[in-house]
Amino acid sequence: MNAPAPLRSARQLGFWMCVALVVGNIIGSGIFMMPASLAPYGMNATWAWLVTGAGAMVLALVFAGLSRAFPEAGGPYAYTRLAFGELPAFVVIWTYWVSLWVGNAAIATGGVSYLSKLFPWIAEAPGRPAFVTIGFVILLTGVNIVGARSAGRLQVVTTALKIIPLLAITGLGLWLAATGSPQLHNAHLTATPFRADAMTAAATLILFTLCGLESAAVAADKVKDPARTIPRATVLGTVVCAIVYIVACTTVMALIPGATLAQSNAPFADAAAIFWGSAVAKWLAAFAAISALGALNGWILLCGELPFQLAKDGLFPRAFAKESARRTPTFSLCVSSAIVCVLVLMNYGESMVQAFNFLVVLSTSATLVMYFVCALAALKLVRNGRVATGRGTKWLAAAAVVGAVFALWAIIGAGVSTDPKACGNALLCWAPWKSNALYLGAALLALALPVYSVMRPKKGMPRHTGS
Repeated sequence: MNAPAPLRSARQLGFWMCVALVVGNIIGSGIFMMPASLAPYGMNATWAWLVTGAGAMVLALVFAGLSRAFPEAGGPYAYTRLAFGELPAFVVIWTYWVSLWVGNAAIATGGVSYLSKLFPWIAEAPGRPAFVTIGFVILLTGVNIVGARSAGRLQVVTTALKIIPLLAITGLGLWLAATGSPQLHNAHLTATPFRADAMTAAATLILFTLCGLESAAVAADKVKDPARTIPRATVLGTVVCAIVYIVACTTVMALIPGATLAQSNAPFADAAAIFWGSAVAKWLAAFAAISALGALNGWILLCGELPFQLAKDGLFPRAFAKESARRTPTFSLCVSSAIVCVLVLMNYGESMVQAFNFLVVLSTSATLVMYFVCALAALKLVRNGRVATGRGTKWLAAAAVVGAVFALWAIIGAGVSTDPKACGNALLCWAPWKSNALYLGAALLALALPVYSVMRPKKGMPRHTGS
């Protein structure tokens, strides 16, 4: 969507802030909790990392190509609308917005899980983790209300800090591999037989840690020189995260026995304690908590930006389109964060790991729908000649085909359960409908239809025109 001309000179996010937004939103609490979630899959999780990392890179290329062709568009909603029209675009972006509520709750929950390693009193009383989590949400919503540049500065700082523990574990893994250390030969990891269904289920969990590659495109109207900045920031940020993730997570899984790892609330800190002691482990837990704060900061920005864009198009109440003197959608930010707080309260009765895993699968299944439709949108826009012809167009079309297939494969994985009770003590099975994220995601899609019928513009209503 085109920004009004008077606002274009006020853009505040440059290349490195966009890279920080992408890296910061990708690296949240997900990666720091993921080794525990993936422990039952053994070596299948490593294969899933490789496949998912490649798939995420392809999707990053799709978003980079779309943002280069439509630099003013404003992300997934605009791309889908250009290709398929208003209703499909609304359904996709509604589902994506819901995934942001859920994802923010998951990120904050993971951050508090690591904080409990430093401050055990957090987990000592029922409900206390929920209220600490809500405190983070309120604090960082305030940072975003102050302005995009304040949020951008915080994102740069927290991104620099959050990558420290990942690089430390990555370096440890590479050093142990180079020296042939026997500590890397975890019997549970190496003895697990290959299973395509297990890899598919693991890939859906893993993809949550890589969600956020579209972040710079969503915030297009806040970016300087978006046609040049967004594609470069998207690709660079995704490459950095994918490489570090694969090495770091595999290292943790190779160091800690599967049964122990599955029960860990802070797997990276536990891995660090093996070599560097409990003091260093506590520092690493602190950095992991900072990572969650940085990611939550960036996702709150996007969670407020989406309804703001929809309101400018007349598809949400006009209150969501109002900006403060600092050009921040204050009402939109507050409403979105209030919903996140409600979700946190709804899940406070579960353990932190259980709540995190449930929120991860639900958020990822919703996000995957958006990735799938955006890949199809890229194909249609290329076919219709809306994208300038040339070598880049062919690469965009090829990436869109692979990206659509990858997203569809991961969507199927969202319907797989690893709950021993539901699966009759088997490793995994098709989840019962009451706990199947695929069915719940379909319900969220269906809910968009009545919302659209109420929100759609009436005849004669002024509209914001797309690209």
